Amino acid sequence: MAVVVRAGAAPMWWSGVAAAVVGAFVPGLTGRRIGLLAGAALFLVTLAVVALARTGRYAELAAGATRAGRSDFLQDRDVTVRNWRRAHRWWLLGASLVAVASAAVLPGAGGLVLAGAGAGLWLKAVRFGRREVRDDVLYWVRTDRVENGRPAGKQVEAYRTTGPVAGDAAPGGARRRRP
Repeated sequence: MAVVVRAGAAPMWWSGVAAAVVGAFVPGLTGRRIGLLAGAALFLVTLAVVALARTGRYAELAAGATRAGRSDFLQDRDVTVRNWRRAHRWWLLGASLVAVASAAVLPGAGGLVLAGAGAGLWLKAVRFGRREVRDDVLYWVRTDRVENGRPAGKQVEAYRTTGPVAGDAAPGGARRRRP
């Protein structure tokens, strides 16, 4: 489940950082200093909003989680990440272009907002990973229930659980390290 949350974190972060760097070289209407200071404030606000959004729904679904059965199809980590990024590639490209274009008004601010969203998703996945470690399970979403990459969407009725060594993802959605 945390893999779906974490899938968008890296592309948002890196495209946001790249857009902020490009935007820092554009003078803009407000000037670089005001644009970057506003961007830093918006980064923190966006990070907090994204990290805290829908945490109640995540907790509710985790509390009602059931053990994964034989008929449940649980997808590989790499497939999940690839599918999420393919489904959202145009959205990510559009957000990057808007972030770069916003530098004409507030230099660097749009990129920092996008980077804040990526950092917020990563933080949300880390928090959920701590819950997985605490509960000594991995939470999964059935692949037929994930709508548009939303692990807490309307179609998701409950999470499935497996043991902590099942699958190829570590708690929090990171790649499992094999010795």
